[in-house]
Amino acid sequence: MQGHRPPGRARRVMKIGIIGAGNIGGNLTRRLTALGHDVSVANSRGPHTLKALAEETGATPVTVTEAARDAEVVVITVPVKAVPDLPSGLLDGAASGVAVIDTGNYYPRERDGRIAGIEDEGLTESRWTERQIGHPVVKAFNGTFAQDILERPRPAGDPDRMALPVAGDDEAAKRRVRDLIDALGFDTVDAGGIDDSWRQQPNTPVYGLRAGAGAVAGALAEASPERTPEFRG
Repeated sequence: MQGHRPPGRARRVMKIGIIGAGNIGGNLTRRLTALGHDVSVANSRGPHTLKALAEETGATPVTVTEAARDAEVVVITVPVKAVPDLPSGLLDGAASGVAVIDTGNYYPRERDGRIAGIEDEGLTESRWTERQIGHPVVKAFNGTFAQDILERPRPAGDPDRMALPVAGDDEAAKRRVRDLIDALGFDTVDAGGIDDSWRQQPNTPVYGLRAGAGAVAGALAEASPERTPEFRG
């Protein structure tokens, strides 16, 4: 990673939309606003339910249809089963070259039910999500504990700095996401394209791993593409 910036300072201000205000979305809202970014946040229940988060962080509560407007980065952090319910044309008003982060995980038995594209076609979870929203995504934060986003940032070069795997086909979008994660206080490991993102899906060695770049790269290499029975619908 370049430089030795402290995790509290961003390279430049960006307009960022966050769709989903659960544990991951809420904590990303907290950190990204603290870095000085212009953050809009939305959930399925409406802006009025985000008043407390907005007052705490300075983020702007919006509807889902407004979240991506003019955004350079959009974070989609909703249950996988809810992705098809996102508004059509969600990203039409986003900035040119918008980087879309997908944090989602497929839990067929616990939450999402059986999704044929994932189970029968063998699509990775994020490739399936791309097809639903009609835009390339960068898979990141899907195996990160939400509290770690607040509690475990470290400066570049710190021996205890965690690394996160990042997968995506659009190299420019992936670089933007990796730079943003660096500014948040974490290293990154390039996990390949979206068709390789099975390496960081649930029940793989890297999922939930709190470790540095070397260990994360090793865990990605050890992953198996076979979906275990508990993660099949």
